[in-house]
Amino acid sequence: MSDNFERESIGLRIVWMLVFTLCWQVAATILGFVVLLQLGYRLFYTAPNASLLSFGDSLSQYLAQIGRFGTFNTDEKPWPFADWPTPRAPDGEVAHSIPPAPHPVRDEEPKL
Repeated sequence: MSDNFERESIGLRIVWMLVFTLCWQVAATILGFVVLLQLGYRLFYTAPNASLLSFGDSLSQYLAQIGRFGTFNTDEKPWPFADWPTPRAPDGEVAHSIPPAPHPVRDEEPKL
């Protein structure tokens, strides 16, 4: 009975590994685009984009989760079965920021 359950369990794991292999391919392609966008942004603004920093970090953590699941380092399935990875603070350059535009002074009295 236990041997039959183990075969069924490994069979289901193989199916999930194939699904996550497909997810890996899509995520790695997206990460490649993020890398190119960040490079272009960095060259143009001389600092990286904060949104791309956060998304790139969480996406690379997601790829690591898929790798850990696929190599039997964990039984926890990655997103969407677990929470999406939280981006960490960057260790490299400070992100480019745009200060908010000043609000124009408004005349409170109606003009006729």
